[in-house]
Amino acid sequence: MKIESVTLPLNMDEKVPEIQATDRKQDHIDLAFKANMANIEPDGRFYYEPVLASHPATDLDMGVSFLGKALKAPLWISSMTGGTEKAFSINRRLAFSCAKFGLGMGLGSCRPLLDSLDRLQDFNVREIIGPDLPFYANLGIAQVEHLLDQDRGDDIQELVDRLQADGLILHINPLQEWLQPEGDFIAHAPLETLERLLGMISFPVIVKEVGQGMGPASLEAILKLPVAALELAAHGGTNFSKLELLRSTGVQQEIYEPVSGIGHTIEEIVGWINDILEKEANAVKCREIILSGGIRNFLDGYYWMKKINAKAIYGQASGFLKYADESQEALDNYILSQIEGLQLAHTYLKVK
Repeated sequence: MKIESVTLPLNMDEKVPEIQATDRKQDHIDLAFKANMANIEPDGRFYYEPVLASHPATDLDMGVSFLGKALKAPLWISSMTGGTEKAFSINRRLAFSCAKFGLGMGLGSCRPLLDSLDRLQDFNVREIIGPDLPFYANLGIAQVEHLLDQDRGDDIQELVDRLQADGLILHINPLQEWLQPEGDFIAHAPLETLERLLGMISFPVIVKEVGQGMGPASLEAILKLPVAALELAAHGGTNFSKLELLRSTGVQQEIYEPVSGIGHTIEEIVGWINDILEKEANAVKCREIILSGGIRNFLDGYYWMKKINAKAIYGQASGFLKYADESQEALDNYILSQIEGLQLAHTYLKVK
């Protein structure tokens, strides 16, 4: 994949000015001790096969079909920021990068738009992304439960329509709501609310957690419903329950600190999903997965996309947010490095 307007120092197609051999050798000497890996275990997830291929071309096709649309790379910008002062610039930068690199995007919580359109422009980025890439609105299970109980289900459809979104991400977060100082009380089992929602809407729904992941019984229940995709949000990424606990009083933090560590890793969840897909194949209706939570880099994404027995892409939130908060150029360079890293991994690494 070649993006002409973005360059990286390590892009093999566009060499940096020739470095004098003596300078390069001096760099080797200066950096040798920092590069000493004697006491660090190698990444044991892969076979490294260096003799079977040349360096990957930068236009190596990384495209995938996901959520009924064509992505140019298997990356997903996971939901992160809602109606804050920075949301306008951050979401616009993310949207421009989606359009440039052909990625999918989930908005942060659109709850502010349920009661007021004052912050509509913070979220209204469909025209930037364009019509051909997946773009999803986002609400929490507590808000959807409240709307359905108040016979305001049409408000959800209006939200999706107003944003010209392809559908809705429903984040299921009872632990976060419980620990949040101003959190909402969830009166019904989230599965019940999800089933009610699916029974009254026509747009696709993505279900996700917010940093704890889900256990096997919850995963099986979700996978047997006609949801468009499941985002794992496993333990190991941004933990929103921990985040809310840090906003609480000292007593609350002390009492509930152990609870914020509850959750499931992506390794556990992928294993459970593979078991469900094998044992309950005929009952499974959701077959597209967004791998997130503990995805620190392209090697993690590459590995888990190979390990799961379902159509999958990988998502990140904090990584994209960090660079989107800095500048458009920083964000674009970060994404390009992810894509080039995936191209390198596909060329030389075989998953064990």
